[in-house]
Amino acid sequence: MDEIFEQLLHLSACTQTLIAVYDGHDRLQYANSAFRSAYFIEPDETPLWPDLMRRNFQQQRGTVIRTSNFEEGLRSTQSRRGKIGYRAFETDQWDGRWFWMTEAVQKNGWMLCIASDITSLRAHGRTVRQDRDQAIKASYTDELTGVANRRFVMARVDDMLAAAQHGSSGCLAVFDIDNFKYINDRLGHHAGDEVLRDFAHRIHQNVRRNDCFGRVGGEEFLLVMPATETEDAIAIVERMLTVIRFSRPLPASPDFSYTCSAGIAGCAPSDSTSDLYRRADQALYAAKLSGRDRVRAA
Repeated sequence: MDEIFEQLLHLSACTQTLIAVYDGHDRLQYANSAFRSAYFIEPDETPLWPDLMRRNFQQQRGTVIRTSNFEEGLRSTQSRRGKIGYRAFETDQWDGRWFWMTEAVQKNGWMLCIASDITSLRAHGRTVRQDRDQAIKASYTDELTGVANRRFVMARVDDMLAAAQHGSSGCLAVFDIDNFKYINDRLGHHAGDEVLRDFAHRIHQNVRRNDCFGRVGGEEFLLVMPATETEDAIAIVERMLTVIRFSRPLPASPDFSYTCSAGIAGCAPSDSTSDLYRRADQALYAAKLSGRDRVRAA
């Protein structure tokens, strides 16, 4: 087995195919020389994927990212990255090359990325395909906050429930910003939008690779946590609520703070999406009744 592993490493070092492995925290753990060269990574570097994208964007190298707001574009990509077991897509580089990229993700969040240079292939219609990919991305993204929208996150709920039928655990958390109507009425809808964006940004920063976080409407957000027991889900969400308590999102009102409440439900093999959502929503209601700024489990 050791000999096979050594041969695999040797072959990956020799090939022009780009190969990389990221762990569950999206930190690079292995990359062959072709991948490191394409993305300007030193031999001993193990950067986080968002840090790598941010650095290359600033220096206009590596992957071309077309967005008027890089951080929002990055958040949109991260809200979908690693949330399904496999995806494939085209991507272009600043040096003119064009790659066919695949991402395969294990249940523990580790990801295998493989990219092949297809610059000389299928050039006709490339712009059309890129526009199609951008349209698909937009259809899964909440326009205001940049995180996944209802369509995408509900599909991940369906995936989690399908796994539950085969014995896997999982939890759904429903978040609701406390007294949001009062924020809108007192400070205006612009301030309300800033609070929504701040909430999405801060929660998203604490979402695990295999979990999926998105906005489903108004001030309500969902967090899908596959392969997670209820006790662990409660601990995760409580940490998120603590992050929100310390946020001060409005420069014009530096003393302003806000909180949110959350309800959690663990999925059962017999659950439908509406069953799971209803129990999580009932737990959220219990959190609100007991004083807000807390999490309750169904």
